[in-house]
Amino acid sequence: MSANVTPTVSVTPPAAGAMTPKLAKGGSRQNPWLRGLFYFLLVVIAFYMLFPFYWAIRSALTPEVDAGNTPVQYFPSDATLSNFGDALTGGVLKQPLINSFIVAGLVTLLSLIVGASAAYALGRIRFRGRTIMMYAILSMTIFPQIAILGALYTQFSNWGLINTRWSLVISYLIFTLPFTIWVLQSFFASLPRELEESAYVDGASPFRTFWAVMLPLAAPGLVTTGLLAFINAWNEYLYAVSFLQTADNYTVPVAIANWPPATSGSAFAQPWDHIMAGTVVVTLPLIVLVLIFQRRLVAGLTSGAVKG
Repeated sequence: MSANVTPTVSVTPPAAGAMTPKLAKGGSRQNPWLRGLFYFLLVVIAFYMLFPFYWAIRSALTPEVDAGNTPVQYFPSDATLSNFGDALTGGVLKQPLINSFIVAGLVTLLSLIVGASAAYALGRIRFRGRTIMMYAILSMTIFPQIAILGALYTQFSNWGLINTRWSLVISYLIFTLPFTIWVLQSFFASLPRELEESAYVDGASPFRTFWAVMLPLAAPGLVTTGLLAFINAWNEYLYAVSFLQTADNYTVPVAIANWPPATSGSAFAQPWDHIMAGTVVVTLPLIVLVLIFQRRLVAGLTSGAVKG
């Protein structure tokens, strides 16, 4: 009786320095033309996004006497910082900056308090009509702002809120609150249910569980939604110019749009050097906030991309 013998096949490894075959189409190697096109598009997009801010800085550094000269210099030879000093000390931006901080801060705080509570209920509690309520909340963000401007103005006039900060806070919450609820509910829904069960076993109340256990875990989402709510309230112009009537209640977008005319020359001349200096000044707080919360912001934007 003969035994079956399995033949062995020896594989000789390629010699050192031997040429490896090119990867098939779809492999890890990229076409150099496609890579070049990719980097070219990145440069074009970066230039498109950064050029307005560069032009604002360039105009802010240009002296008033050279602001309207042609041809335009891409960087003024006699650059000056006096425009920034005039924008800060002239009284045009002092009160609007305070008003914008108050309005944007209240909108952010109320959006996070109310939005986090509602998002926790929608993300962790199963009840009839939950999906319909979620889509109803989301549908509030698709309406253009101008569609409800007339109704809001009439209502605020009846309440005596025209030319007050509260008219902006209430109107901004109409759009920031649904976005906050929709984003945060996905954060709470992705958290393990065992965390709540452990807290209940330890004797924690539902509110204590939400405040001490679940809310800290949703910190990336809170930072992301809070920062976006602050930026939207800081930059909003349509409602601010419609509801605010006196300069002492202006926010920064309205104050910049109504900048006093130049002190020299025609009364209708626009002081673009001072306007651009003011634009740079009111943009710096947003840049500082983004840099401070950069890690939290990236974590909040990407945490919902992968389910684990």
